[in-house]
Amino acid sequence: MDSSRGSSDELKRTNKGRSKTNCMAKENLLKQKSPAEFFAENKNIAGFDNPGKSLYTTVRELVENALDSAESISQLPDIELIIEEITKNKFNTMIGLVDRQRVDEELYDDFETTKAREKRLAKEARMQEIQAKNVALGKKLKEPPAIKSGKGRGEASFFKVTCKDNGRGMPHDEIPNMFGRVLSGTKYGLKQTRGKFGLGAKMALIWSKMSTGLPIEILSATRGQNYASFCRLDIDIHQNIPHVHLHEKRENKDKWHGAEIQIIIEGNWTTYRSKILHYMRQMAVITPYSQFFFKFIAGISEKNLTIRFARRTDVMPPAPLETKHHPSAVDILLIKRLIAETSKQTLQQFLQHEFVNISKSYAERLVGEMGPDFGPKMAVKNLTSHQIVRIHQLFRQAKFDDPSGDCLSPAGEYNLRLGIIKELQPDMVATCSSSPQVFEGHPFIVEAGISLGGKDVKQGLNIFRFANRIPLLFEQGADVVTRTAMKKINWSSYKINQMQDKIGVFVSIVSTKVPFKGTGKEYIGDDITEISSAVKSAIKQCCLQLRSKIVKKLQARERQERKRNLTRYIPDASRAIMDVLEEMAQNYEPKRQRYDKEDDELLNKIASKEITETTFGESLSQYVEQVDYEMALEYATQSGASEEPREPIYLSSLEGSYSYVDLHSPVFVFRLIT
Repeated sequence: MDSSRGSSDELKRTNKGRSKTNCMAKENLLKQKSPAEFFAENKNIAGFDNPGKSLYTTVRELVENALDSAESISQLPDIELIIEEITKNKFNTMIGLVDRQRVDEELYDDFETTKAREKRLAKEARMQEIQAKNVALGKKLKEPPAIKSGKGRGEASFFKVTCKDNGRGMPHDEIPNMFGRVLSGTKYGLKQTRGKFGLGAKMALIWSKMSTGLPIEILSATRGQNYASFCRLDIDIHQNIPHVHLHEKRENKDKWHGAEIQIIIEGNWTTYRSKILHYMRQMAVITPYSQFFFKFIAGISEKNLTIRFARRTDVMPPAPLETKHHPSAVDILLIKRLIAETSKQTLQQFLQHEFVNISKSYAERLVGEMGPDFGPKMAVKNLTSHQIVRIHQLFRQAKFDDPSGDCLSPAGEYNLRLGIIKELQPDMVATCSSSPQVFEGHPFIVEAGISLGGKDVKQGLNIFRFANRIPLLFEQGADVVTRTAMKKINWSSYKINQMQDKIGVFVSIVSTKVPFKGTGKEYIGDDITEISSAVKSAIKQCCLQLRSKIVKKLQARERQERKRNLTRYIPDASRAIMDVLEEMAQNYEPKRQRYDKEDDELLNKIASKEITETTFGESLSQYVEQVDYEMALEYATQSGASEEPREPIYLSSLEGSYSYVDLHSPVFVFRLIT
């Protein structure tokens, strides 16, 4: 028995040692994560922090993709967005889940104990008693505090989001990879893009898989295509590959082109309703050439919402162009990638054709400065790591011309002004666009607009921020636009009251690289001097325009007030003067030459009742009008305005197709029909 017990203990020690060895082996095993798996675990990076923010980000991604798609083929965007609330019962029916009644109530998060229920009822009774006393005393009733919902953590809200556009559409065979493979797409490259991460609707698909487990549905067709591609798919997060449920071609009789994307996700409309509506409104401001139809379908019909943001113009900004890298903006890794991808054979050709602002002669000078180990004809593919480091160091120290802003596509002063007027209907508006400027080798353009008054605008500063023509709604306090408008602009010097006036501050920054701060990329810091100075300068230019308008308005108001005061005293002045003149007329003796000839004529007319108090008042009124007109004319002449009267001109719209040339100005676009 002792020997068997000993062997048993020894076997246990052996097994224990093996398990420790296996654990250590597992700990030392190298693991990998796919891009989809990384973003699923760090979804807050892409703006999917919580159900409410996830609903907002899904809407934003779908709308921006739709805009990009339409603009890429110079098609005026016509976008339809529908958010439909799905009840728990309907969702369970969709996934084939049968509802079960609760068996153990205490197991659930929303369970209310008897003591807690008594406490809640007592509190509600006290509130009702206070309300009754206020009614008896005639006091204004306050809104009773909202009763906490009994919804537990496990009971979520679901929404079906559908976005339809009239854009380019997607090739049939590319649809699965475009939606089901993270970090794959058509927008990579050095150019101005709306996206922040290049995820697009892929992150929405990942969130859908995490929150509902349901696939995404895509219907798409390209121009002239006689069929529409339908695809239902989800994503294999661990392998980062699409999982296609159905992929087929359907009839397209209407020759429709574009994409319609439908996805069901968990969300929270109540807390992010205002953010979504603000986003749509600001998108209508920055893209007045687009038409948006927004509809929210609630579980209760009274809460349904429909808004149409109409198109105001058919003038679209040019599409952004892909550009080459500026030498001062590259790092060692990027230089190695460019060498691997280039089709050029020699170092001189590589420098001349893969970077901007390096001419043939300048490339020769750079190669000569690199040292004896370099030559213009040396094979670029044979460069060693040390030689690449030397090239990088020279790029950091050498002098290069700044890149031009030709590759950028700002909204344009004309569109920005139209958008502000269309959505806010302000009393005054001024816009400004800066010339292309550069930070860290990347070109950027700042556009600004300042409005005064308008609908749905609160008193004080109302900040509207845009980056690459998309609204930024979060982390506003740390943004360069907010800090500049709040702390670096002396509004009173421009006749603007920062606290009482309704001021709208619109700033749009476009660049090949927007220097976002934070993981969510929701704001631009004020630590980049070039951007901060450009924003301040653009806002000041707008303020100068407004000050001129405000001064003119104040002077016009002063003239009106002066005219009003003079007109107010005309009856009294007429009466007093006529009393004096009538008394003089009564004592008038024609034989005695006491007055001039003109005075004699005046007294004779008064005596004969040819001039009365009424006619005298009319003459004074005409004189006041004449003086007011002469003062206004003198001011207009000094201000450079034409003294000729203005007449309205009405132009009828042209029907059918026609060719034209647009001549752009900061405040209007002149279309020449050819």
